[in-house]
Amino acid sequence: MNNSIGNTARLVGAGLRALLVLTLVCGVIHPLAVTGVAQGLFHDKANGSEITSDGEVVGSELVGQRYDLPRKAGEETPSPDLRWFQPRPSNGLGTNTVNTQYTLILSGATNRSGDNDELLQWVEDAKKAVIEDNRAKGYEVKPSDVPADAVTSSASGLDPHISPEYARLQVHRVAERNHLDVRAVEQLVEDHVEGRIPGFMGEPRVNVLRLNIALRELTEKVR
Repeated sequence: MNNSIGNTARLVGAGLRALLVLTLVCGVIHPLAVTGVAQGLFHDKANGSEITSDGEVVGSELVGQRYDLPRKAGEETPSPDLRWFQPRPSNGLGTNTVNTQYTLILSGATNRSGDNDELLQWVEDAKKAVIEDNRAKGYEVKPSDVPADAVTSSASGLDPHISPEYARLQVHRVAERNHLDVRAVEQLVEDHVEGRIPGFMGEPRVNVLRLNIALRELTEKVR
């Protein structure tokens, strides 16, 4: 009997010591070490790849944003603010219907096949909107010039980038709406084209948030 109690006590003691050691190593030392390395070597990425403007965080370079006008009475979705470069269609930024206590960014694709009638109609409607929205004095968008990323969302629905072709397509409209020289806006786009990673992976792209920050700075200089 005493033997059994002693063995049980030793096992319980060993278990508690193991629990304390593992808690210290896995719950304190390891997280602190990982956090320290991340903050020391990858500070920007560890903090969410935040983008700042005038000393304030305005977003992340990893998450897309919308640039819309205030929603009018009766509107289901707000109209785009055409002073700014527009991102890809963002199905991932849809309305949260599950937990309405918080405004959440939802990530996800449409899950429609390439021959789905609803998807085809969305693409057709998006193409018409791109052509109409980007009409400017002396400039018309040809249907054949509308790139795929202008009418389709990414797999996450939160893509922060657009193709250089889509950015260039918007130049005349952005210049006209902000009373800027077209060549200055064209140069702004070219300055923000990011190449392949690291020279051969992916496609050239433009971060819309960074581009719009630069556009705002250019607009303020002109005014």
